[in-house]
This record gives sequence, structure tokens and C-alpha cells, in this order.
Amino acid sequence: MKIIDCDQGSREWIDARLGIPTASCFNKILTAGGSLSAQSETYLAKLIAEWFLGEPVDERETQFMERGTALEPTALAAYEFERSVDVQRVGFCLRDDGKVGASPDGLVGEDGAVEVKTPGAQTHMLYLLGGITHEYRVQVQGQLWITGREWCDLLAYNPVLPSVTVRFGRDDDYIKALAESVEKFIGRLDAAKAKLMGKRDEWRAQIVAAAEASDHQF
Repeated sequence: MKIIDCDQGSREWIDARLGIPTASCFNKILTAGGSLSAQSETYLAKLIAEWFLGEPVDERETQFMERGTALEPTALAAYEFERSVDVQRVGFCLRDDGKVGASPDGLVGEDGAVEVKTPGAQTHMLYLLGGITHEYRVQVQGQLWITGREWCDLLAYNPVLPSVTVRFGRDDDYIKALAESVEKFIGRLDAAKAKLMGKRDEWRAQIVAAAEASDHQF
């Protein structure tokens, strides 16, 4: 595993993720129940478009994404205090071959990770009453697969409600199924990129030529 030291959300982080499957979207390849996802074709097209254009596709930041970015440092500070641990902030964890990655919100000690969610009051109250369900199972197990960690604390943080923390242990059987599905998906992705490589190079050459021509116009 390679760790790219950058701020999550920065241009370097965005570029590192372009055109490759990441843990936050593994549910578009395999469902929490272990079935192939119906979203895989759409996700494949999105990643190919990112690779072709060199830019993220449909990555408009929502209100809840902005909220999560703003509250995450406070949430992690509270987690460190309550658990008496130090959290290592990481930008992007990339598999050695560069074909798949994950962005855990932090690494804990030698074996752990932490992922922060900042739900609204209604959803947070559901977590307080019934705990956090398996809706994040794919992302969490995907992070454990990429990082090689043994557990991940999923932290639900709301500034006016008690926090909820659930520890998910490594599920090797599920990770095996996930890895196999992601590898097949990467094979399809690589085949599509190979098919379009010539067109991408031609398109980029046209863009460069147009830019050079524009620079020489008076």
C-alpha cells in the first residue's frame, strides 16, 4: 500500500482517485449482502469518463458533504480524547499497482482505522436508538482490505447529540468476495481504457494544438 500525503478534497487527492474504483463506491460493484450491484455499468462509465477527460465527473459537493468536511476535525479530536488514541490523518491509500484505493478518515495505531459520518439529527437519532446498521459495510470492509487493517471504528458525530461509535472487525470472507468482484471490474475497466486509448490520445493532441494556436493569435 502507498499513502499519498495530501488533504482529502484537494486537487492532488482528486487526481489520485481519477478513473479508479475507490472504497466509498465499492457498493456500486458489490452490495452489502454480497450480490453484484446493478450500478456497476454506470460506475464503469463514470470512471472511464474521468480517465478520458482527466477531470472528476458529477462530483458536485452537496450540503452534507460540506457539513462533513467542516465537522470532521472536531469529530476526530473528540474521538482521540474519548479513546485516548492518536489518529494519523491520511490523504489517499493506494494499492501498489495504483488500480484501486481508499480514503479512510484516519489510521489508529498499527491495526485500526476510523471513518467519520456526520448525519443530520433525525438519522443520528436512529443510530442512537438502534446502532449503525450495515449500510456502510462495503466501504468499511473495502478500507480494511486496501489498508490491511484489522478493524475500523465507524463514528457518527453530531455537534448537539451524543456520538455513536461502532467497531467493525475485518470480515475476511466478505473481503475475499469483494476483492474478486473488484478485480473483475478492474479487468473490464482496463479493457475499456485500452479500447479508447487511441481516441483519448487523439483528443488530447487536438486540445494541445488548439491551445498552442490560440497562444499565437494576436
